[in-house]
Amino acid sequence: MGIVSQEAIKQFQALMDQVDEPLKRTFQNVHQGYLLETFGRFLKAREWNVSKAHKMLVDCLNWRVQNEIDNILAMLTFLESYSSQKPIVPTELYRSVRDSQLIGLSGYSREGLPVFAIGVGLSTFDKASVHYYVQSHIQINEYRDCIILPSASRKYGKPITTCVKVLDMTGLKLSALSQIKLLTIISTIDDLNYPEKTNTYYIVNAPYIFSACWKVVKPLLQERTRKKVQVLSGCGRDELLKIMDYGSLPHFCKREGSGSSRHSQNGAENCFSLDHHFHQQLYNYIKQQSLIKEPVHPMKQGSFHVDVPEPAAEGTQIAKTIESEFNKYGNGNGLSDSLDDLKINGD
Repeated sequence: MGIVSQEAIKQFQALMDQVDEPLKRTFQNVHQGYLLETFGRFLKAREWNVSKAHKMLVDCLNWRVQNEIDNILAMLTFLESYSSQKPIVPTELYRSVRDSQLIGLSGYSREGLPVFAIGVGLSTFDKASVHYYVQSHIQINEYRDCIILPSASRKYGKPITTCVKVLDMTGLKLSALSQIKLLTIISTIDDLNYPEKTNTYYIVNAPYIFSACWKVVKPLLQERTRKKVQVLSGCGRDELLKIMDYGSLPHFCKREGSGSSRHSQNGAENCFSLDHHFHQQLYNYIKQQSLIKEPVHPMKQGSFHVDVPEPAAEGTQIAKTIESEFNKYGNGNGLSDSLDDLKINGD
């Protein structure tokens, strides 16, 4: 770490020592004992400007307090909003979210970084309200940061504070346009409150039209984000095996042409499925936490609402560009596959 970086972190820490107690408490859940790495992430996200990084972190901590993010891993049982107030069976709700918001932990890289798989092309987000998908995304972020990363750090004997993501573009269709608003919300939450948590994005099973869309979107991304993105050939198996063992490959990368699927004959193999050990562990953890905390701190009823700031101009421009490219290639060439999510601007 250079002299400039060390001095910036020293100034940053001095500023954070002055924040009020409620923010200090939630900050512990953010840094998990890795202060330098946390300061470094926020500084990097603000081009090493101490004042801007400090404001970003304080805004993040206020967001956490105001939205009870520290309790989100205890929020499992809900009552349906705007209905007859009949309880939802948590497992049914959770499974429906998992079947339509395809994300999971497939394993770890050889360096110990968690490998998160994301089914960009086949995620439909049509089984629950927007608020449940936002809650689910934040819960996975919090479980990653509070449980997965600290555990990996202990196992590998070094600070592990980031992950890698494998984005499966199989099945991408023009219908994904309807999800850009939700994906922009999720992206904005990540950009502002979980900055620099992803080391590398690997894009696999990209459709033919991806390269044309990528050329348009790529210049809109910040340079540090562009450097993180690697577009791999086919399912990416051979390239990914250079950084992880076969057992850690997402199920859609284990053989050419396998693609991604919402359902698999082997639920334990499909890292998107509720039957996968990662989601079973996460679900059981949330269930246990809800039983522990509920008597002390009653959970809100109804779907969980998180205050979402307006997306930055960059994010809005990217969303509009993606929508324009979808329409152009869909209408002009009669193609149904195109580029969707790339909700990677700034993470």
